[in-house]
Amino acid sequence: MRLLRSLLFQAAFYGTTTFYLLVFLPLLPVLSRKAMWRVGVMTWVATNTVLLRLIVGTRAEFRGVENIPDGPLLIAAKHQSAWETFALLPLFSDPAFILKKELMRIPVFGWFAAKQRMIPVDRAGGRSALADMVRTAAAETATGRQVLIFPEGTRRPPGAPPAYKPGIAFLYDQLKVPCLPVALNAGLYWPRRSLQHRPGTILVEFLPVLPPGLPRAAFLSRLEADIEDASNRLLQEGLDALGADAPQTVAAEGKSSQLSTPVENS
Repeated sequence: MRLLRSLLFQAAFYGTTTFYLLVFLPLLPVLSRKAMWRVGVMTWVATNTVLLRLIVGTRAEFRGVENIPDGPLLIAAKHQSAWETFALLPLFSDPAFILKKELMRIPVFGWFAAKQRMIPVDRAGGRSALADMVRTAAAETATGRQVLIFPEGTRRPPGAPPAYKPGIAFLYDQLKVPCLPVALNAGLYWPRRSLQHRPGTILVEFLPVLPPGLPRAAFLSRLEADIEDASNRLLQEGLDALGADAPQTVAAEGKSSQLSTPVENS
């Protein structure tokens, strides 16, 4: 039954995504960027949030919302699933995602991403690509926007060893804005590379901001420690809540590692 519900949600998720892309496509040159965000993007997010709750039984609890400051901001979020690519958006007033350049080339989707001035990065482009990304991000924060990045660069299974990229420290150093660390356990409920979703409550915690001006090495060390400590705590809390439905092992670079309660290879 859970697999059936998961497949039904996947069909609904991609179906509604396609539907909204096509419905709002004629309005792409008409609506302003912010109007498209409010009317199009937020409607898409709300629809899929409701579908996930009704079909799969997955909800979310957001903690530490009071730690989200006003004004320009660098958001560094744990990345375990597709869920956080849309579910975090309503928590911020005007976020700009840093995403891989290939996504901007997808017909229709890429046009909407360009409309919202999302920030592409060529992951194979080396230092020049990193410099281009930083320049674009700085231009966006100068207008008061929040820049959201996944500092590990790709989805990681719950409990896997951290793999933070040094680019986040360079970005922080250049932007000179506060950094908001975000911990979560979404991978328990929406595992990567899996068709199955779990019912339950995804936990997200917005941690105290790191002020601008920290040395790069100190910033990266503190960011990783803050996010990983909190994410591991949320992981254990999620495992306890799932009980008998908890996964059995957690993938860590292709190997199973043990926590106090084992988790699955997702």
